[in-house]
Amino acid sequence: MEKAFSSFLLIVLLLLLYVMASSPMTKTNITTDQLALLYLKSQIISDPSHFLDESVSPAISVCHSVGVTCGSRHQRVKSLNLSNIALIGRIPRKFGNLSFLVSLDLGINNFHGNLPQEMTRLRWLKFLDLSVNNFRGKVPSWFGFLHHLQVLNLVNNSFTGSIPYSFFNMSTLETLNLNFNSIDGKIPKVIGSLINLRELRLRANQLTGSIPFTIFNISMIEVLAFTGNSLSGSLPNGLFNGLPILKGLYLSSNKLHGHMPTSLSNCSQLQVLSLSENEFDGPIHSEIGRLSNLQILYLGTNHFTGIIPQEIGNLVNLVELAMEDNKITGSVPISIFNISSLQVLSAW
Repeated sequence: MEKAFSSFLLIVLLLLLYVMASSPMTKTNITTDQLALLYLKSQIISDPSHFLDESVSPAISVCHSVGVTCGSRHQRVKSLNLSNIALIGRIPRKFGNLSFLVSLDLGINNFHGNLPQEMTRLRWLKFLDLSVNNFRGKVPSWFGFLHHLQVLNLVNNSFTGSIPYSFFNMSTLETLNLNFNSIDGKIPKVIGSLINLRELRLRANQLTGSIPFTIFNISMIEVLAFTGNSLSGSLPNGLFNGLPILKGLYLSSNKLHGHMPTSLSNCSQLQVLSLSENEFDGPIHSEIGRLSNLQILYLGTNHFTGIIPQEIGNLVNLVELAMEDNKITGSVPISIFNISSLQVLSAW
């Protein structure tokens, strides 16, 4: 009863402030942002640490609120960080009025419901982290209108539907993390047009179809993580020729088949190669010994044949090597035991 009465008073206060802010005699720059945060506060049903209770108030300058950084020129909210404070609630439509926002971090809370389309007004946004919440509904296509976005982190939510084709509009995007959702359909080919992309993380979803070869033309890419989907198809031999700085390739637990591409040896910066639990076959090629920076090599539960090449001993930085459940013949090459960093070896 007390909580309901407090919410009622806050709503009445918000209406009064909105009327004041709408008056032509009132300066609205700071008030607009203050109202947006007050509307957010009105949608919070649990704030166990009382962060918003104590700092978001009509009596306190918005630039003095917890987690807020204002720009020096306009004194508008430039950054908002409310991560990891156990908030439960929804994002209100008025949140889109924080039109100078550059960085927004609401990660590790319990926000739920759909994201309001009014967030398209956050046109200067570069960093958006909504990870580890309970947002639902289809991945919003309006993300494609955030033309300055560099980091989009939606990991561990309840998003559904397919990856929107509008994502190709985010030409500045460097990190796209959709891990641990319920996203289905195919990976759109247009993602290959995101030439500034460094990390593409789509793990633990319900994606199907083949991996678009356009992705392997992104020369800036460092991490490709597709583990735990239902992706199929093969990886052509020359596929990795244009990925000179690739550091992590995570393709485990899919339905990929065919031979391991020899062009992988061109990825001289590769540190993690995870191909386990697929349907790869053919030999483990000797060119793999050229990946001198490799630390993790997972090839288990496939249909690889032949012997383990002696050149695998050239992987001087290897920490974990797993090749179990294949059709490999012969013994473990002695050269493996020269790898002083090796801690885990599972060959059969």
